[in-house]
Amino acid sequence: MSSIVLARRASDAAALHRRSEDRTAWLLAAPAIVLLLLFVLLPVVAVIFLGFTDFELGYGKFRLVGFENYAHLITDRTFRKSLWNTSVYTAIVAPVSIGLGLGVALLIEGEPRARGFFRTVYFLPVASLIVAIFSFCQYLFHPTIGPINALLSLAGIPGPNWLGAANTVLYSLSIIGIWQSVGFNMVLFLAGLTAIPRELYAAAHVDGAKSALDRFFLVTWPMLGPTTLFVVTISITNAVKVFETVKML
Repeated sequence: MSSIVLARRASDAAALHRRSEDRTAWLLAAPAIVLLLLFVLLPVVAVIFLGFTDFELGYGKFRLVGFENYAHLITDRTFRKSLWNTSVYTAIVAPVSIGLGLGVALLIEGEPRARGFFRTVYFLPVASLIVAIFSFCQYLFHPTIGPINALLSLAGIPGPNWLGAANTVLYSLSIIGIWQSVGFNMVLFLAGLTAIPRELYAAAHVDGAKSALDRFFLVTWPMLGPTTLFVVTISITNAVKVFETVKML
């Protein structure tokens, strides 16, 4: 009987401890939750609601118009052109920056002596000021004094107006977007590579994975699954919401 009573008391004490930990966790998370509600969730709900009204900033009254705004948006030529350009930009920037980020991360991981140097070099576009990056890109793609067109002229090829012509501006912006994203993706993939246990590579070698390509598909790629999913999500999100590059250039 006494053992049953002691076990029940121990169970009650454990439950009380768990409830105390839960309260502490909610208390610590409360500031972040409040900020998330105020600055993310509530604005999203407000924007969705206002999308079904004829609200205009500065006017106090508005009325519900249903899907009229969205019907007008779909038929708007500028919106459809912007949607197409954004889709093409995302289709170029996201996969290329992911592939290059993974490739650079694998190269840096294989050279531990120069890892810090190359990590800094490739991450520099992410850490640099946006204005400085765009000023450099404007010079790089300048139609008359830019080094790209200067190299083309040496080869006898007339250089286009990279950022001013309709047939080249989207691809020029894509190159800039890839250059900006590779460093960030590289750091994420490096973190994922560092977390892979070295014992798995030794076991794969014993099982017959002799080449680096075999070890990559047998160990590295499967273990990078969660990291890859996160990188893909972030890359697509950043590409879709691109604004600063287009506005500044």
